[in-house]
Amino acid sequence: MSYHMHLRAVRESEVRKEYAWLEEFMAAAWGWDVHPAECAAGVAKSFEKDFGLVHELYEAAAGRPEGAGGAWELPVYGGDVVRHPTDAQPPFAHLTPGATQRASAFLTDVPFDALWASAGRRLHASFGPSWAEEDVRGIFVRHHEGMRAFYDRAAADGRAVVKAFWY
Repeated sequence: MSYHMHLRAVRESEVRKEYAWLEEFMAAAWGWDVHPAECAAGVAKSFEKDFGLVHELYEAAAGRPEGAGGAWELPVYGGDVVRHPTDAQPPFAHLTPGATQRASAFLTDVPFDALWASAGRRLHASFGPSWAEEDVRGIFVRHHEGMRAFYDRAAADGRAVVKAFWY
């Protein structure tokens, strides 16, 4: 089974917080002709399967000053949730430009090494004993750097972020 988290930076004025509209808007950008171009331009980002573990990495900062106010939740699952009318499909999430800026600040301010010190052992174990810790750590470094670059760009441009969870 494949599942993805798809992030897209957009102008706030373009967003309608209606499930049918968000589904069409995000699906149009998921195609092979649009998604790679948007990722290359820095206005989209996606994760296959690991996004829940990336959330756990950021959750490790919850008790730290860098994670105060719930900013650690914003990069992955945070935002205004827009549910399917019957809850038959995964929800969408929307971050305002202000929340996008808070997510960017969190990702910039929290040192990766501190996150890994708090959550690395648990995250490494979730990959199983055949994985070397440095290999797993490298995966999370790349995820964190990608998230930071995406949110930094979106925040600098004053953009909102729309999130889709495809299952």
